[in-house]
Amino acid sequence: MSESKADVILHPVRMRIIQSLVSEPLTVQQMKERMPDIPQATLYRHLKKLFESKIVFVVDEQQIRGTVEKWYALQPKEANLGTDDLANYSKEQYMALFMKYIANIMAEYERYVSQEKVDFVKDGVSLRQASLYLSDEEFTSLLQELGQVYSKVLTNKQASNRRKRTFANIIIPEPNE
Repeated sequence: MSESKADVILHPVRMRIIQSLVSEPLTVQQMKERMPDIPQATLYRHLKKLFESKIVFVVDEQQIRGTVEKWYALQPKEANLGTDDLANYSKEQYMALFMKYIANIMAEYERYVSQEKVDFVKDGVSLRQASLYLSDEEFTSLLQELGQVYSKVLTNKQASNRRKRTFANIIIPEPNE
């Protein structure tokens, strides 16, 4: 049985590869430099899965010392889970996806706190939860505004004055009465 798109995307290693490609195309070597804890063979295996699933594609190839170096980029539409991808999921399947999502966030947090020295205040670590009362129109407007804010910085490239920061959103509506 082949993996669903959600299973492909939400695998912890593949999610990290996808996140590394959000702002710019990269070679495997550049990905390895950004994710030194992932063995190179594992990186190649998961990149191949993303390529076969059409979530990433090769944007350039260059001959380097007898080998071909490939530059990978995201297929933006394919790298997201849309309503069509999740339309027929059962409660159990939604819970399994949610657990994978939470596990990915936990892994990011564990990598952060496992450093020799952490400074939660200086680093801007934040855990927040807010309950908002919104009409459907207000909710849609809020999502659009957040999308505009994120789009301003989502394609920032890695630089010496920039630090990767993970923002995770979970929206849980109150159950219908």
